[in-house]
Amino acid sequence: MALDSKTDAPRGAGPAGPRHVAIIMDGNGRWAQMRGRPRLLGHHAGAKRVREIVEACPDYGVKYLTIFAFSTENWKRTQSEVAGLMSLFRRYIQREAQDLYRRGVRVRFIGDRIRLDHKLVTLMDDLELLTSGNDRVHLTIALNYGGRDEVTRAAKRLAYEIEMGRLSHKDVDAETLARFLDTHVLPDPDLVIRTSGEARISNFLLWQSAYAEYEFIDTLWPDFSASEFGRIVQNYAARDRRYGGVKAPA
Repeated sequence: MALDSKTDAPRGAGPAGPRHVAIIMDGNGRWAQMRGRPRLLGHHAGAKRVREIVEACPDYGVKYLTIFAFSTENWKRTQSEVAGLMSLFRRYIQREAQDLYRRGVRVRFIGDRIRLDHKLVTLMDDLELLTSGNDRVHLTIALNYGGRDEVTRAAKRLAYEIEMGRLSHKDVDAETLARFLDTHVLPDPDLVIRTSGEARISNFLLWQSAYAEYEFIDTLWPDFSASEFGRIVQNYAARDRRYGGVKAPA
């Protein structure tokens, strides 16, 4: 994580509202079960909610939005739910690609793609290429992503560079390692939101969120509205972010 030498604050953090918001979209399954419906229906409802939040970002000055779609631990779910989610991801990309492009959204995916099926990876690659020239909103989708897995993969790539003689161990510091993370082209998140009432970070952006503000809310993801998103983003401006320092007395 890059820090500003004058303020000890991560570079890219806005002076008022958050420039980069990350969201742990939790509660889809419970939302469906509360209605006596299959869990997968909740995931479909949650996918529709993503569009509303992406569209709201420019209204609140949010340039970067990162969403947690599927974790490295989610493979532990039932085979039918995992298969349903993978099918949902494919359909989401196919259905939303042109709309995302027209709205100026640049899409990136982070996470380990090795375990994902070839058709889904191809769709991900195509969407990244289609939207590569956009700059209105940067949407990053964490798919088969885990914070520990990401750091482990980054450490392996870093070790390989040292082994090949392209990098010295003496040159390794926090900024060096950060260049090998999936998010190396993104600013660190300023604000992390988790829906559904759970108060844990679930292996999401562990390195990048070292100085992020957190907001844990009870709303289930399919019920999370653009207005609630806006309220949280606007309230962020009132937070006192000292980055380990002490505010000087008046």
